[in-house]
Amino acid sequence: MKILDKYILASFLKTFFTVFIILMFIFVLQTIWLYIGELAGKDLDVEIILKFLLYFSPKLVPLVLPLTILLTSIMTFGSFAENYEFAAMKSSGISLQRAMSGLTIFIFLVSLTAFFFSNNVIPAAEFKSINLRRNIAKLKPAMAISEDIFNEVGDINIKVDEKSGDNDQYLTDIIIHKKSARSGNYTVMKATEGELVGSTDSDVLSLVLKDGNYYDEIQPNDAAKRRNKPYAKSYFEEYVINIDLSEFNNVDMEDENYHSTQGMLNTSELRESIDSFSTTYNEQVKVFRESMFNRTGAATLNLNYRPADIDTTSKIGESVLDLYDAQQASQIAGFATSSAEAALSHMNLKKEEFKTSFRQINKFEIALHEKYALAAACFVLFFVGAPLGAIIRKGGMGLPMVIAILLFLTYHFIGIFAKNSAEDGSVSPFIATWLPTAIMLPLGIFLTYRATTDQGLFAFDNLFEPFKRLLKKAGIIKTKDKID
Repeated sequence: MKILDKYILASFLKTFFTVFIILMFIFVLQTIWLYIGELAGKDLDVEIILKFLLYFSPKLVPLVLPLTILLTSIMTFGSFAENYEFAAMKSSGISLQRAMSGLTIFIFLVSLTAFFFSNNVIPAAEFKSINLRRNIAKLKPAMAISEDIFNEVGDINIKVDEKSGDNDQYLTDIIIHKKSARSGNYTVMKATEGELVGSTDSDVLSLVLKDGNYYDEIQPNDAAKRRNKPYAKSYFEEYVINIDLSEFNNVDMEDENYHSTQGMLNTSELRESIDSFSTTYNEQVKVFRESMFNRTGAATLNLNYRPADIDTTSKIGESVLDLYDAQQASQIAGFATSSAEAALSHMNLKKEEFKTSFRQINKFEIALHEKYALAAACFVLFFVGAPLGAIIRKGGMGLPMVIAILLFLTYHFIGIFAKNSAEDGSVSPFIATWLPTAIMLPLGIFLTYRATTDQGLFAFDNLFEPFKRLLKKAGIIKTKDKID
């Protein structure tokens, strides 16, 4: 390796690692801010919190690495141009492509590393982080109670309108169905407010209900009396329910039973899952199609039709129902209406099921292509940043930082919008994943060409030249007389 290549590589690496560490630190802080509600107030050891951040950090690399490469390229080559180092290289016969050749090999290796990292390290970290988050959530029983829906906690089903307090311990408008040895929920409690009292050191959580009513449906042995649905009702100012939390407090932080998201899989596992889901989806569609065809009765139409039983002669404009008497026609119309309504309800239900299955397949396809797109993005963004830095001739953290962030936000937001559209099938997962890189590729080619030919970012003179010629031909602009 020549001295020039060593110098360029050393300058690039110094800036690369500095920018990477700074950006990773910023994104980790943003992660802490995002998940502070899950970590605070649970008496977690420092080791568990550090594990959480360690497992979550690899998922930040697909965001941090492309931005680092783009920003480092702009800063490094902008600094070379600003300090006239490129002018010295060109005067020595060294072109921009030659100056970029050594770094091109390095970026290619970084792209390969990024692929293997996203294919192996990120799935393992996703697996660890999600399981750790589920285990941490068990340390706070209030997290198991969501607002406006029934939640199973211990031996009760509880619904609350609102939670409040530092640890969501205060509840309002509570409805509770108590489980019993009998099949069904026969005991209902309602309270205007309540409070969860307990700690992770105890296996018992006390739910203190205030200002409520207790309803208990009585089940007499006599069937005739049971039809009257007798019940007992009582009012209470305060009522305490003790819930066994042994399954909450005995939490194994190393438990790793959850492994069902696409982020936990590598490329071979994703392909296998996509094939499996696609086969199941196609089979379900086939069964549904056959079921709907059988519902129409078209397959047995000839078996049920007996022309000798009815007079098939009808006049023009008459309905088929006119061949039957009023009672039969009414029965046929009612049966047809109910069959159509049942078929429509069944179709709407299956439509939602198929939509969910199709969305799941798309998510797995997006996760598969993202691993390859990350490697390509690192390579393409280098060829956007390096010539752009040579053109703007500005190093440091000022203008290069602004330009890099604007370009990366454009790249990132295009990817987000495209992937969201791909989940419901509006866009192909392949196109959605590769669209940001495909947009940046022509920009990289354009900038590389402009920087190689010593042209500015935009040649405004070339844009106005056709108008000048037109004005000269019209005589509006006069040309200077040539001096003999």
